[in-house]
Amino acid sequence: MNTHDSDVHTISPELPAMFDGMKLAAVATVLYIIVRCLNLKSPTAPPDLTYQDTPLNRFLLKSCPQLTKEYIPPLLWGKSGHLQTALYGKLGRVSSPHPSGIRKYLPMQDGATATFDLFEPLGDHRTGGDITMVICPGIGNHSEKHYIRTFVDYAQKDGYRCAVLNHLGALPNIELTSPRMFTYGCTWEFAAMVGYIKRTYPQTQLIVVGFSLGGNIVCKFLGENRTNQERVLCCVSVCQGYSALRAQETFLQWDQFRRFYNFLMADNMKKIILSHRHSLFGGSSVKMIDADLSRLYTATSLMQIDDNIMRKFHGHSSLKEYYEKESCVHYIHNVNVPLLLVNSADDPLVHDSLLTIPRTLAAKKQNVVFALTLHGGHLGFFEGAVLFPQPLTWMDKVIVGFANSMCQWEKQKPPCQSGHLRESSCAEEKA
Repeated sequence: MNTHDSDVHTISPELPAMFDGMKLAAVATVLYIIVRCLNLKSPTAPPDLTYQDTPLNRFLLKSCPQLTKEYIPPLLWGKSGHLQTALYGKLGRVSSPHPSGIRKYLPMQDGATATFDLFEPLGDHRTGGDITMVICPGIGNHSEKHYIRTFVDYAQKDGYRCAVLNHLGALPNIELTSPRMFTYGCTWEFAAMVGYIKRTYPQTQLIVVGFSLGGNIVCKFLGENRTNQERVLCCVSVCQGYSALRAQETFLQWDQFRRFYNFLMADNMKKIILSHRHSLFGGSSVKMIDADLSRLYTATSLMQIDDNIMRKFHGHSSLKEYYEKESCVHYIHNVNVPLLLVNSADDPLVHDSLLTIPRTLAAKKQNVVFALTLHGGHLGFFEGAVLFPQPLTWMDKVIVGFANSMCQWEKQKPPCQSGHLRESSCAEEKA
């Protein structure tokens, strides 16, 4: 009995120590995973800028401090591109305002009806000018999305009129009037909205803004025809991918969970298409409708939906042709107005290989500035001290700040030095 008691007393003190060690190891493992997943060790830094050294670019960078100062995301989660993207996708923005606008309806030649919401400025612009922001939202988005409402409210208070395109078919309470909905690069509805603004406000100048897919559309629109750049002071594109053909391969990869995001976006597109099934497929034969719907139901990627449904709206013979014709990469080099291209290095939707397009463009063209932030995710760019994000994001501030700088430049410089003219024009005037 004494021997047994001795053994118990000898072993039992070691057991708590062993369990304590296991607990510490478990805690350390969890903390390591949290630090890695939340990217807590990543530094903060100013955006990485690619641009040519011109008087205009020097003025813009000096006048728009958001482009040269550190972007500081919320400490605990803001360095994770996934959490930034998820918060944008789920909430859009925090404490989103409700700007009051008027919905406009524009009949199109093919029977479609484009809609956009018009928001008048809430005060005078700091330059005293009449400036309108023409805004194209991201995929399947419209003027009622929280991130759009937040941006519009901020721009209105700074003296900008805002016109926000509602992507064809995106608004759940508006029926399609033709068998067509928005696509990756169709500029028809955006062109109709811009035309209306130019006719209705003959003195206004335009700031063109595009988010994600909307960035592709606005850059393609400006590059399609030189006349589309008339009365445009500048363009800002945020978080677009530039080339759908090059992006499609990356969307099938599991790197950065891109394949999962692809599935989620495809599921959202399914819902939009199915909500308009009678308008989109009503004129087809029953057999063709059943075949199209069957392929749609089984699709697990945007590429499958684009190949089976979307490309057919404009008669493209193949998915490759559809992506080639609808990507701004083939038009953006024709844009001569000042162009700010913004991307985030931790955007889980835009692969790093796609960023060679804006970087190369900015190195070659004087009118282009490419800003790449370390953090921000896809259309996140939240700011905040530790946990809770602020209502306004870095993205909102940089767009309005860049627009303000561009308006100030146009006001104080002689015509020969306006943003969309080369310096050689001054020499020609003097001669």
